[in-house]
This record gives sequence, C-alpha cells and structure tokens, in this order.
Amino acid sequence: MENYTLVGSKEQPAVCPFMFLPKDVPQIRVKDGSKIRNLLRFALSRMEPKTGPGPRSGDCGGHCRTVNSLSCSRNQFEMIRSRCVVFTAVGKGASKAITCAEIVKRRVPGLHQVTQLSYSSVLDSWDPVDPGLGLDSLTVTRKTPCIWILLSAAPLDRCMLGYQSPGRHDDLWANQDPGDSATEHKLGSRKRRGGGARPSGSPRSVWQSR
Repeated sequence: MENYTLVGSKEQPAVCPFMFLPKDVPQIRVKDGSKIRNLLRFALSRMEPKTGPGPRSGDCGGHCRTVNSLSCSRNQFEMIRSRCVVFTAVGKGASKAITCAEIVKRRVPGLHQVTQLSYSSVLDSWDPVDPGLGLDSLTVTRKTPCIWILLSAAPLDRCMLGYQSPGRHDDLWANQDPGDSATEHKLGSRKRRGGGARPSGSPRSVWQSR
C-alpha cells in the first residue's frame, strides 16, 4: 500500500444485541478520547434511584422476573426502563467503557449486567499517491472489536450469554494457589534464617560476627 494514501474512514453503525430493550433506552457511546466524568454524570443521573412515594424504580413488586417478560404492566415496565443504560465502544474505547460500567456498579449497588462482544465494520477509502500510475481507488472493509454492556436495576434473564449477577466477583483473585503459598513459605523461611551468600575470601568468623 505504499502507493496509496488513506483519505477517509467511515464506521458502519453496529446493531445493538439487546433486541428486547425499548428504543428509548440510552446508549452511551464511549470513545478513546471521551471524558469519564462526563460519561458517568449522565449514567449516574439515569441509574441512581429517584426519591419519592411508591415503589422503587426497577421494582416489579415480585411479578416481573426479567426485563423482556410480558407479564409486566405498563407502569412496571416504565419503572424498569427508567433505570437501564447501555455502554458501547469500538476498538480502543472498550477498556474505558468497562471502566465506566464498573464505576457505576460501585456507585449504584444491585445492578444486573450483561456483556456482549461483536464486530463493527469500518470502510477505509484509499487513493493513489500518483494519479499518473494508473491505479484505481480502493475501498477496504475491516472488522473492529465492539463491546456492549447493559446495566439494569431490574432483574435480567440469568440464562443470557454474558450475564453477571449483582455483587462483587473478585473473590477469585483473593484465593491463592496452594503451590504459590508453599513457594512463598520457603522463601520466607530462607530470609528468616539469614539467607544470603557469604562474601568469597572472607573468614567465616568475620562473617558471623557481622
């Protein structure tokens, strides 16, 4: 491609994998240069419970088990919809979208999460550097990883791929491998015995006196 120059890129809109959500559920598009504080300001204003009489937002009174259940009444469905948000990002912005979702989950306990991965198409237009070479313009389609994170105050279907229940899930990192613990114990015992190599050529008595 040394004879071509990139003149433009056009990203094709990706389809949200959460087809059961209403169309007015906000989708927060996270880019590599987005400010996290601006994203969180909008997300938290949407997800934090509203004070007022009546049941809490996202509470179906025990009659609705999932967001896509048809047993919800219109009022209950409105309460569920008021506390749903979707983070989406393409390419380098994926890590920032995950960070935003984790911060929202810490600020608003009890949120259900579903994560889906897909690909987004990007059309790159290339023109020849020297028109006199007789080369044609090119249009290249490339696939870019895309992530979708749904946060909901209402219970979601636990059978959905990528579902994560509310609560902390870092217990796995706290559990150490028994082999690692044994290795650390051996290293610690060596340090307690005053490990360390004796300087070459120095008398043993002089080294012990130190």
